[in-house]
Amino acid sequence: MRTSDFIRVTGAREKNLKNVSVAIPKKKITVFAGVSGSGKSALVFDTIAAEAQRQLNESYSSFVRNRLPHYGQPEVDSIDHLAAAIVINQRRIGGNGRSTVGTATDIYALLRLLFSRFGRPFAGYSDIFSFNNPQGMCPECEGLGKVKTVHPERLLDKEKSLNEGAIEFPTFRPGDFRWKRYVCTGLFDNDKKIKDYTEDELDTLLYKTGFKPPNPTKEWPPTSYYEGVVPRIKRTFLNRDSRDVARYKDAIDRVATEETCPLCGGGRLQQAVLACRINGKSIADCAGMPIGELLRFVQDVQEPAAQTVTEEMAKRLRHIVSVGLGYLTLNRDTASLSGGESQRIKLVRQLGNSLTDMIYIFDEPSIGLHPHDVGNINRLMRELRDKGNTVLIVEHDPDVIRIADHLVEMGPEAGAGGGRIVYEGTLSGLLSAHTLTSEYVKRKPEFKPEPRMPNGWIEVKGVRRNNLKGIDVRFPLGIMTVVTGVAGSGKSTLVRDVLSSCRPDAVYIDQGAIGASVRSNIATYSGMFDEVRRLFAAANRTSASLFSFNSQGACPECKGLGEVYIDFAFMDTVSSECERCRGRRFTDEVLAYTLRGKNISEVLAMTVDEALSFFAEEEIASALRRIQETGIGYLTLGQPLSTLSGGELQRFKLAMELASGGEGKLYVLDEPTTGLHMSDVERLIRIMNRLVDQGGTLIVIEHNLDVIHQADWIVDLGPGAGEEGGRLLYEGVPKNIVGCSASVTGKYINGGRANSFV
Repeated sequence: MRTSDFIRVTGAREKNLKNVSVAIPKKKITVFAGVSGSGKSALVFDTIAAEAQRQLNESYSSFVRNRLPHYGQPEVDSIDHLAAAIVINQRRIGGNGRSTVGTATDIYALLRLLFSRFGRPFAGYSDIFSFNNPQGMCPECEGLGKVKTVHPERLLDKEKSLNEGAIEFPTFRPGDFRWKRYVCTGLFDNDKKIKDYTEDELDTLLYKTGFKPPNPTKEWPPTSYYEGVVPRIKRTFLNRDSRDVARYKDAIDRVATEETCPLCGGGRLQQAVLACRINGKSIADCAGMPIGELLRFVQDVQEPAAQTVTEEMAKRLRHIVSVGLGYLTLNRDTASLSGGESQRIKLVRQLGNSLTDMIYIFDEPSIGLHPHDVGNINRLMRELRDKGNTVLIVEHDPDVIRIADHLVEMGPEAGAGGGRIVYEGTLSGLLSAHTLTSEYVKRKPEFKPEPRMPNGWIEVKGVRRNNLKGIDVRFPLGIMTVVTGVAGSGKSTLVRDVLSSCRPDAVYIDQGAIGASVRSNIATYSGMFDEVRRLFAAANRTSASLFSFNSQGACPECKGLGEVYIDFAFMDTVSSECERCRGRRFTDEVLAYTLRGKNISEVLAMTVDEALSFFAEEEIASALRRIQETGIGYLTLGQPLSTLSGGELQRFKLAMELASGGEGKLYVLDEPTTGLHMSDVERLIRIMNRLVDQGGTLIVIEHNLDVIHQADWIVDLGPGAGEEGGRLLYEGVPKNIVGCSASVTGKYINGGRANSFV
């Protein structure tokens, strides 16, 4: 092959990479494997993708460049023969309440076109079917389908007066500027308790609006009109596009609830638009159908003139079904999608284009997928390659590794122990190599020799919620149960919604963000930082408070954050390293103090693995060991929790639970193997078994075959997603599921992953 047939990376040193050089064949599928933290993402995303996007941005004028994301030049000697790159990562699509699966995939635009041409009675052109267009949106909810209702009884403390702080909401408290908009009106006795207000006074305080107070105090702005507390809160805080929504989320959730719009019933559109129908269905009905059901509806439209539109819609809908998202609906908010779902929606966007000679970069596309759906993802990867594109995949799943034309394994360990290429070549070559990935892909999953016996049961009967079809399920106590089934089969509904009502005391260890401040990091949240500060104080004979970046030792410029944030009204907040402390968080005085040759900033920059060699103190070492055991020893002590991936957050929460023991507790884990190498999965299984051995009950939603084989009990739902799922197919010990012909999971356990390799 010619030199230009390869992307050549020379001397990559980004993050933990150790002067890595590699040649990646173009127009092939290359999979990057290795343990978590071994350097895969540093090479693929922080080096190759970053440089491709930086060079592309450099081709634009400075006017355009200043409005594009900024990519610094990665630490690498050279990268030759790069092409334009499309990065399809797990970053959530996000967006406000007006961004849906339908708008993100452009399928809703085709649906609007279909109804504007062929719906009856005729309602108007395509734009009127848009809930983002003032002409079409419901006037009550303004196209959101939901309305926020403020509850005055939660907003007012009737035992207090306005001067005593009766309005219990941020910026309405005594002295706040919005508080003055009521005490300066002359409309109220500011020392009178709310419980003593007349009905008219209470109505004025809460709801009346649009008039000038007749006798205001001199502090009242003379041109201002009065606005009641409730409409002011709705206008300022309940508008989803308001910057204050995130800032005051807890306060908003306390005083207001979100409900389906009473006028449009959640349809988002005006009544005349909702009356327009095709085959008895409105456009809102279609947007609320699972994708698989909508596909059948579109295929049943017999109007010959609509064929061009329906064929294009059907093609895009089939793409969504093929990536395992047939259970989604077009009206699903994109902000509610998981990282894996977001990635697959981004993939669907690319399948319809005719681009060639591009680099497509994927971050674990198998996340959240049943083995049945992984095969479809593999087919789409090959489709992109066969169009003449280069496909780079960071992946742990053996079934994705199997489709590689070329393999690069990073390692041998995580963090400082990684950053090197331990294997490069073909799949057959990997199988004869002696690497961690090679060792595990050749293993055949084995059932637990003697599954534990339950010591009791949780029984739920006749469950009908979402797509669950009146099922009766038993969850055994005192053992490990794995809930299986394809994505969208009803697993989360059964475990998170139904089970939680039976056991509200259950401990959910999921991938959701930890409710902590931006200052929270691994060291502070785990509790070990107090002991670290005490050690620094004792060694330097000074106060422990000096070593807190939340107190007197913090850099005065960035207030101990290490970064300075600039809040623009017209775009996302921009952060940059603090120039005064150079990201080290502390004053120079504090950084002069050391413990065993390291200052406090250098200690926070240590990985968990490195810190275990540095700290012999049991109070610190025990916390570090728990974190290391869950497979995230490559994280640094000072890493903000807000920067952790969903999988890392879940494993960090699991590490925190290991300290409290499991006696009598019910733990629920949602896909805990997300982002884990096969060797780390083995370690995770040991931890899960320990929680059960400590007297706990474990219920795990999972697709990973190694975890399924090691369960004591299986609850399998399906057979399909959405309306095609929601049935109980099997419950019992794992080895007997192979006899359940209706179970997709049983087929994969019966076939065995190892058959793919040996």
